Amino acid sequence: MVRAVASQFNGGHVDIRKIPYVDDEASIVEAFELAKQADAFIAYTLVLPELRELVKHKGLEYQIPTVDLLGELLDTFANFYKKQPNYFPGSMRQLDADYFKKVEAIEFAVKYDDGKDPRGILRADVVLIGISRTSKTPLSMYLAHKRLKVANVPLAPEVTPPEELFLVSSKKCIGLIINPDQLNEIRQERLKTLGLKRNANYAKFERILEELEFSEKVMKRVGCPIINVSNKAVEETAGIILDILKKGGSISG
Repeated sequence: MVRAVASQFNGGHVDIRKIPYVDDEASIVEAFELAKQADAFIAYTLVLPELRELVKHKGLEYQIPTVDLLGELLDTFANFYKKQPNYFPGSMRQLDADYFKKVEAIEFAVKYDDGKDPRGILRADVVLIGISRTSKTPLSMYLAHKRLKVANVPLAPEVTPPEELFLVSSKKCIGLIINPDQLNEIRQERLKTLGLKRNANYAKFERILEELEFSEKVMKRVGCPIINVSNKAVEETAGIILDILKKGGSISG
């Protein structure tokens, strides 16, 4: 807000100094001493009423102008909603921290999607394993929006699973399986979308059974919970995963 107003004066070329974590009288006095030395005024965003009043008092004492950027808006909210604020300092910092944690989780899911880099397995909060078209990627992104770092690993009989998969805690791993008939339909539709023949090996029933058998052997070796995603929405499967992780102690809350 200060920068927006400053832009109306000399193109915004003013020196703005931020003083965070002002939570007691000593830090307020320090701010006023700095403002006095710099011949500046003070704009503040304090939440606690007693600190806001203290700044007003110190402003008169130091003869330094003060601008309460939050006070009037806080009072308007309180009057409009007929309730008092929580008066919890640092709420915005907490919101910002949650936001950046979510962004970090999304970037992680993209980087370690589809087994691109097995090193992500050891760094992940959750590792999803399963054959092609068992919703690994959409689940990874959904869980990332819950601020979980997710790596997913595709399984196929011709590819040796990464060693990291057997080093990570089984409590962090989730195996995904699906009904072979449903997977057959999904893969045939996938081939159709790609303009390929529907009788390709990828969608053959025998191939699907082979892949499922292989994947379940790997999951048993890992020792992880297994979820059948047949006819389940991503949100439903994600809810099951979150419950499993909470019960296993891999995540809190």
